Amino acid sequence: MLIRQLPLGTMRNFGYAIVDEDARVAAVIDPSFDGAPLEAAVRAASARLELVLVTHGHRDHVADAERMARSSGARLAAHTSSPLPKDVALADGGVLQVGGLELRVLHTPGHTPDSCCFLVGKALFTGDTLFVGECGRVDLPESGVAAMHHSLLSVLRALPDDLVVYPGHDYGPTPTATLGQGPPARKRPAFACQS
Repeated sequence: MLIRQLPLGTMRNFGYAIVDEDARVAAVIDPSFDGAPLEAAVRAASARLELVLVTHGHRDHVADAERMARSSGARLAAHTSSPLPKDVALADGGVLQVGGLELRVLHTPGHTPDSCCFLVGKALFTGDTLFVGECGRVDLPESGVAAMHHSLLSVLRALPDDLVVYPGHDYGPTPTATLGQGPPARKRPAFACQS
């Protein structure tokens, strides 16, 4: 599996290309305001784009998603509660195939009701649910502190410590980190949620 993490737009967004190098097929996550760098990454891997996934419906994550899906013939996938027009409606626990890769859907509301994380092997794509060292905002319309608390402390905390977190924004001290990294005395990083 090849993962390309690319900065996109002016809000320090990260978009991702995930390629099954054997099958030469790919998925992208959160094409933001300009998915062209992700399309270039897929082409550079000599792969065909099959899926455009979004972690949640905020414009800074989805602005180029529809165009990218239509121009490539890929399917657009978003949570069932997302207002985006979608080809694939995602639900918690669902599994999508990209070649030999399995992408597991984790519904993680809190930042938005439609927030999802995607687990692919040892990679966890967290959108705005979890950044490196902190969680996403919960002071926006439709955000929820209780939902975020559950998503972080029940859903994500139950996952293995060695998963690599690939966040939706470059807001942390490093662009990625393992789920278990944090202060030496703690098993998990401290989550600084806004309320």
